[in-house]
Amino acid sequence: MATVLVRRRFPRLSRVTAALLTSSAPCKAEEGGGWRKEEEEEEEENPKKGAAIQLLTPPGYRVLHNPAAYARSRARSSLQAFGDAPSSSAVPAASSQLLPPARNALAKPPRRKKTPLRAKQEVEKEQSELHDSKEDPRVFQRGRPEYKSLCYDRFELLETLPGEEAEAILLGVTSWGGNQTPVAITECFQKLSRLPEERHAALLAEPGFDTLSRCAVEQIQGFSTPQLIEILKACVRLGVPPAHPLLDACERDFCRRAWAMSLEQLLLVADCWRCLPRAVPSYLSILFSYAARSCQDLALPQLVQLLYIIGEGRRAPPELVQKLEGVIWKHLDACTLEEVGAISLGLFKSLSAVPERLVRRIAERVAPELEEMSTYALVNVLKLLRYARLDHLPLLRELGKVIPPRIPTTNVQGLMHVALACSSLHYYDEAVLAAVAAALPSKVAYCRSKDAAKFLWSFGCLDYEPPNEEEFYSSLIEHTRRKLREFDRFPEHLLTGLLGLAFVGRFPEELIDYALSEDFVQKTRNSKYELGKDLFTLGRSVEIECPGYRGSRLSPQLSQEMTQLVLAFAQQEIFVRPEIVEAVSLLESVLGGPEYVKSHMILPHARSSDLEVHLAADGRPVPFNVKDSAGRELRDIGVSLTDELMAQLLKGKCSTQPRRGAENEATAPGWEPRGEKQAPQTPFSGRSGPARISLHISPPLGGFLDAPSSPALPQQPGGVKLAIQVSNRNHYCYLSKRLLGLHRLKRRQLRLLGYVVLELPFWEWFPLLKRTRSEKLSYLHYKVFDPALLRGAP
Repeated sequence: MATVLVRRRFPRLSRVTAALLTSSAPCKAEEGGGWRKEEEEEEEENPKKGAAIQLLTPPGYRVLHNPAAYARSRARSSLQAFGDAPSSSAVPAASSQLLPPARNALAKPPRRKKTPLRAKQEVEKEQSELHDSKEDPRVFQRGRPEYKSLCYDRFELLETLPGEEAEAILLGVTSWGGNQTPVAITECFQKLSRLPEERHAALLAEPGFDTLSRCAVEQIQGFSTPQLIEILKACVRLGVPPAHPLLDACERDFCRRAWAMSLEQLLLVADCWRCLPRAVPSYLSILFSYAARSCQDLALPQLVQLLYIIGEGRRAPPELVQKLEGVIWKHLDACTLEEVGAISLGLFKSLSAVPERLVRRIAERVAPELEEMSTYALVNVLKLLRYARLDHLPLLRELGKVIPPRIPTTNVQGLMHVALACSSLHYYDEAVLAAVAAALPSKVAYCRSKDAAKFLWSFGCLDYEPPNEEEFYSSLIEHTRRKLREFDRFPEHLLTGLLGLAFVGRFPEELIDYALSEDFVQKTRNSKYELGKDLFTLGRSVEIECPGYRGSRLSPQLSQEMTQLVLAFAQQEIFVRPEIVEAVSLLESVLGGPEYVKSHMILPHARSSDLEVHLAADGRPVPFNVKDSAGRELRDIGVSLTDELMAQLLKGKCSTQPRRGAENEATAPGWEPRGEKQAPQTPFSGRSGPARISLHISPPLGGFLDAPSSPALPQQPGGVKLAIQVSNRNHYCYLSKRLLGLHRLKRRQLRLLGYVVLELPFWEWFPLLKRTRSEKLSYLHYKVFDPALLRGAP
């Protein structure tokens, strides 16, 4: 049994070994960039990924539709199970050493003889964890009788056909000669479909059924639309394989006659195709075109069934979704809670751009009645919220009251979606997370590889350490190890889980060695997601936090490629943000010039910027940013940058540089420029005398991870390198000052590299951007020259 990594705990540094800790300075907040949006679609793949669905308009055709009125109904469902059948485990890879040895790894319990009661309980538990991805989304159809004309009813009571009568029908079919009437063929299909389910497989292998199917194909155009629909429904009951020639003929003929069918018939046929299941993009294109021409006349059940079909097809024309928005607003108040869940799931699965105002309206509709909503429907609404990135506070607060009591009876896939919704919305609710963590270890065997990865990501993203953290993480890491080979098909899930673990300082060596191996890196190139940045973040995090790691590592070429990619993005999207540009400009004034501050990425793999400042032991700023300062000052005065001039600069022969904007500027306390005295300054004084600084600059040395520059002058013992973070709301949990996992990981690693992290928190810095220059300078002076920073230096 493989052990599980557990790092020694230090206050708010998760689990980093004491030997690596180089600073104990408190950490407030952090600046950072975005993160790869986690995949939103369901695990089930679209049968035909390349199929495009377009709206079609037949020439000279006019749709007439007479809608029916439906009374308002609020059906309450008590369904609370949501999940998926456990997938088979892959053969576990050879056990390897982890970083470091585990403290409380899960041990296999001794085998006990199953009593009848215990066996019954295990069967009931397994049944509660099962999720029928084909049937569960159709629960809403049981709420209104009108759905019977729009969808296939698998629960319809039919008189069972005796086996002797079925044999007689098949015997008669084999003796058929010449053409048979569509009525006779339809009647044979209807009768045979009433055989007991256990006899369906044998029936499909009978020569008589092949003959019957061949006759239907030959006479396909002679059937009326209701007759052809009955044959299709019989195929659903019999479980005819999706690729059967009869279904090929049926699809072609339904496409041919679709514009002559009613909307109810079109929706019913589409529902049958879903039940078979068979991908029919051409037929759906016609259905969606038909629906787009009569959107405003859709009755409530037709609307919900159409959205269900759109969702199961995994895409729809954007113009159709736009037209349906107004119809949803029209019917939303009259929908049952299950129908609202079905609408949410259809919009989510369609991968369409859903207007925020519509998502907010749906959240407002269900928030007051969340307790009466089934867990399945509630999870569907959460999927839509996370897809739209909408933070609806009343619903989220109500979620914290409703969900925790349901957690023990909610199966593992439902738990995953609850946790993932919280992390996607950056919403930290300890009651919800603790309840999920407490229930998960006993359910972990039912996790798909995707589920395990999403749990690790969600808890790591929110930087939440549950009370049972060792059991929680040990069970998930071990389950991931058992399913390791499943990630060959979905490599993004393994990286998702490992990054979630890295956020909380856990690095299981066996899994990391596999994820960074050349073979697995090659598999990531075939993914539909761009995974290079995730590999980069994981690989560099291991280098910094696990010096004893001896497994696979990223190639220098990939690391260099990702570094350049991230820096190029930062140049366009991060370094130019007003709050950062303003901070750089003012810090140059506070410190004495551009050579004292550098805006760059100390850790490119953390995908966020830093303002680097060096201070000597006495608090004096140390110039180090040779390249930026020389280039910027020379551009300002219009001097050409020649080899001779650069040689003079590097030899220390350049003239002193006057400080710009001497009035209303702050300087380092206790620092006197050469040749003149200066009155001592106090924090927030906002005023200083002129300063003249003689620079003696040496060439910069190579830095760690191609990012941090070495100081231009040798730092005095006791000096400090500041990594100043200009944070924003996206670095914190929603409506809180709790850092997200990625940004806490970055600060942890900066400390390990010898930096002292200093934050300009958004709740302080953003309001100051509207204040006077003097106030901003005084604030920065107070932050940078805080004596506590020197005391916290390594």
